Amino acid sequence: MDRRSFLALTLPAAMGVMPAMAQARQPFTVQAVARFDRPWAIGFLPGGWMLVTEKPGRVFLVSQRGEKVPVANVPRVLASGQNGLLDIAASPDFSRSARVFFTYVEPAQGGRLVLARARLTVSGNRAALADLGAVWRQAPGGGGGQPGGIIAFDPRGRHLFLTVGDRMQPASAQDPDQGRGKILRLNLDGSTPRDNPWARQGGIRGQTWTTGHRNPYGLAFAPDGRLWSHEMGPRGGDELNLIRPGANYGWPVVSNGNHYDGRPIPDHATRPDFAGPSLSWAPVISPAGLVFHQGAMFPGWNGSALIGAMSGQALVRAVVGRDGRAAEAERWNMGARIRDVAVSPEGAVWLIEDGRGGRLLRLTP
Repeated sequence: MDRRSFLALTLPAAMGVMPAMAQARQPFTVQAVARFDRPWAIGFLPGGWMLVTEKPGRVFLVSQRGEKVPVANVPRVLASGQNGLLDIAASPDFSRSARVFFTYVEPAQGGRLVLARARLTVSGNRAALADLGAVWRQAPGGGGGQPGGIIAFDPRGRHLFLTVGDRMQPASAQDPDQGRGKILRLNLDGSTPRDNPWARQGGIRGQTWTTGHRNPYGLAFAPDGRLWSHEMGPRGGDELNLIRPGANYGWPVVSNGNHYDGRPIPDHATRPDFAGPSLSWAPVISPAGLVFHQGAMFPGWNGSALIGAMSGQALVRAVVGRDGRAAEAERWNMGARIRDVAVSPEGAVWLIEDGRGGRLLRLTP
């Protein structure tokens, strides 16, 4: 197919509350559409096709019928543990530019998180990334897992938000001169918006929107325009946070969980100067993937946050209030680790399972 025909394609709570038990009865039908090798993210395109990333470093253009077209010219990634090829998202002007943004950990400097952009070209049954360029690189590089790397665009399509995990170096989350443990706000070309909280300070400080995050694998705007993020806690204390510019969410000084060796961490309530979570989970669910539902297929879910649970092996629906509080409304047992959640243009919910042979699932009423 040529680029023009491709672009036109259209195919058929309260903080600290204990979570709800997973429900076996599901208000949806689950259809397995395709399988992948350690898939990480789903990125829908305007016409209904999607891009799916695999952690070892592959991207596929995928139809809603499960047709898979490998995408060429993907950069080399450092694929180990939690690192590799991560998120992918269509640019707000994709219909005009065919541009996509994606994140990955490159081998340089001991493993460095990179935000990149490229044009998606399609010709016949072939697809490729062209005009590839880095928009942002983690400095200094290095670190363990917990890269973050989740992308979200503001509702007007003018700014890009990027989560950066602490890379298993907790103290770096409170270091204003390191990108680790932050949510960044950038212009689409990677420059710093003039109205960022610390824009005049330049560098990482100028790019920082919020700080004090551990391992944020979910970032999305709600229909009312507010930005939300979730992150994995240590031993307990997974969080769903309402993101407010300039706020510090406290990691590793406070957490609603404890260190893995059992040593306690002061709770958020002990430090009101830090922003506390709108909802936290103990035991953890290991959240990954976040989308706010809008669509006619599940009208009762509109405005709800849909969250994948990896250790919880579930799909979680949370409701959020105007007061910034959130509560888990429902949880459905999916029998597998759910890595990402997306909503297609017609309102179906799509999930992708973690691991080798992970299935791409379509959920309809």
